[in-house]
Amino acid sequence: MEPEFKRKWGLMFKALLIMLALLFLRTAIDLAGYDIIPVNRVVGAFITGAIFTIAIIFTGTFTDFKESEKAGSDLASALKALYNDSCVLPLNDEAPARVFRQHLRDLHRTIRDGLRENRFSLGEVNRAMDVLNNDVRTLSFLNVAPPLIAKLRNEMGSIDRICNRIEVIIRTDFIPAAYALAELATGGVILLMLFIHLDNMFESTTIFAIVCTMLIGLLLLIHDMDNPFEFGPDAYADVDLESLVFLETYFDEQDAAMAKNPLSPG
Repeated sequence: MEPEFKRKWGLMFKALLIMLALLFLRTAIDLAGYDIIPVNRVVGAFITGAIFTIAIIFTGTFTDFKESEKAGSDLASALKALYNDSCVLPLNDEAPARVFRQHLRDLHRTIRDGLRENRFSLGEVNRAMDVLNNDVRTLSFLNVAPPLIAKLRNEMGSIDRICNRIEVIIRTDFIPAAYALAELATGGVILLMLFIHLDNMFESTTIFAIVCTMLIGLLLLIHDMDNPFEFGPDAYADVDLESLVFLETYFDEQDAAMAKNPLSPG
């Protein structure tokens, strides 16, 4: 299965497989004559309420996911700004600026690899940030203008804030009680649909398949979206880190340009 196709439809296939297993059970119950729950307003209201409850929980999870989706681009922007600022520092000796850029690239790799390999560690990021802080301290001793030092510190503060937010998102779950409510609502609807009575076999099978697939798919999606930084073959709702990954190429190009023309600001 192609990665893009799997990312789009993989979760739906998983929901369909679960639904088919339940459909087999539903058919056995139907043939055995145990479908004894009649369709009435109470049943309809219960199913509608359960779907509405899951939709509300999904909306809350989706809001957090959209916030997480900005983390990659915001980190890339802050790292890129730090790199470009270091290229225009008024220094007689470029060595401290080159050291700063090398340590900045180390920080970028720490963040990027930690996220892509599901081993993001705030401790490792903090250690890389400490090295950059020492570089800024060195630059201040070299009489770099205070506004330039303040700008570097502001960008580093942005990186620190985003990384702390990522750590919180990875470490904590969405409201556990909300998950319990969503699972209870889904389980209740499926249990009800297993024993609901409809005269037409085709009609009952179709309704059961559609309702169960939708509810199971939403529940799986909610759980997957809870940690948008959990990358891997079994994850379908991950944030886009392309801008953070591309930054390595950008740094290589800028380093090559400055090596070719040392007088260029980069």
